[in-house]
Amino acid sequence: MINEPAELHPADLNPIELAPPLLARLAGIRTQALRALDSGDPVYGVNTGMGNLSKRRLTSEEQSRHQRNLLRGRAVGGPPWLPPDEARAVLIGRLRTFLTGDAAVSVELIQQLVALINSGQTPDIPAEGAGSAGEIIPLAHAFASLDPGPKEGIALLAGIPGATGRAALHAARVRRLADQLSEVAAAAIAVVGANRDPYQPVAGRGDDQLAAELTRLRELAGPEPDPRSLQAPVSFRVAGQVIAHVRRTVQQLDDAVQRAFDGVTDSPAFLDGEFVGTAGFHGLDLTAYCDHLTAALAHAAEVSTARLHRLLDPTVTGLTAQLARDPGPQAGLVAVHKRAVAVTHRFRRLTLPTAISTAETSNGQEDVQTFSWEAVGNLAEAIRLTRETTACELLAVRQAFALSERPVPPALRPLLRAVDAVVPPIDADRPFGEDLTALLTNVL
Repeated sequence: MINEPAELHPADLNPIELAPPLLARLAGIRTQALRALDSGDPVYGVNTGMGNLSKRRLTSEEQSRHQRNLLRGRAVGGPPWLPPDEARAVLIGRLRTFLTGDAAVSVELIQQLVALINSGQTPDIPAEGAGSAGEIIPLAHAFASLDPGPKEGIALLAGIPGATGRAALHAARVRRLADQLSEVAAAAIAVVGANRDPYQPVAGRGDDQLAAELTRLRELAGPEPDPRSLQAPVSFRVAGQVIAHVRRTVQQLDDAVQRAFDGVTDSPAFLDGEFVGTAGFHGLDLTAYCDHLTAALAHAAEVSTARLHRLLDPTVTGLTAQLARDPGPQAGLVAVHKRAVAVTHRFRRLTLPTAISTAETSNGQEDVQTFSWEAVGNLAEAIRLTRETTACELLAVRQAFALSERPVPPALRPLLRAVDAVVPPIDADRPFGEDLTALLTNVL
């Protein structure tokens, strides 16, 4: 049961039930808002037109149709649609913003939204083409099945609840992914017999996040009394810095998500008994940190790909060339590295800052954008690509251990057993894409 808005998170799959005291508070706000509307003062998008047409006052008859028309006329998107989990995150994001009371929507509309979320069915929401300040186009699709009353159509379209809900979902995924990055990097460190000096916690002085990551890597990889060289390649030595940066950046995104949920995003918002126009739709804070995390993942993927290349090099590992059982007749895992290279090349196109763009819409009424919907979509793609490079490195690590006399460190044995459960021993060349798919489906 949800008593306060902060208890609601888009990554939670449990059915939602709102506590009666919360609903009573929201009902009281709705009563005050309807009383304020009865005064006849102009309220943007409620008794006026929208955008450049906001100077046009609506008659009572026009107002009765206007809120439904706001949804109909802006549903101009199309495929590809968001996957169901992201679509659900959009719905929960909208609900989360409604629970502050700023939108002053009715309890009946909130209950419609809760019922939609709990039904397990998700609407078709366009993954691309938001194309305006805020998220008016995707939100029009998301809430087309709801029945809005006075002010409720514009409330359903206000702010950036979709990008915020999706960002919360992706942040939870990146936290899990960061743990996997640590495990795979530690396994690579262990199998090449890398010198453990770079992972001493004292090297993280002044940076608690880094010190914790260095400790984690050292514990996962275990001790190495006889390193192969004084210094391993840079891609091994900087693993702590790279993954600590991912963890630090995902925390920054989490903080931005919380600010977006707790702040004023509705416009016009009902604040202190009156309707106030706001700019909570701009979303620069959320956009910037989505971009930041995308860049952090891009670097992590590049470093993982570099380590993978070194794992194919006998001078680094002391193993057979390209991790082939019989180098020459067999090519080993060289093509697995090529796939990772293709992934990191694609990654670069995602790292252009999303908000560095201006575009006018609504006849100049909306003259700048941040494209937060695009930024969170880029982050989703960044997660997918990072998982791919991690799978490529993990496959190479498993083969390296199979060819090596070095034992698997105790802390990494569960990971390697999970790999062995879905990937047969590699004794000859085969379609390794099937093995990577198995890892992505069952292990990562």
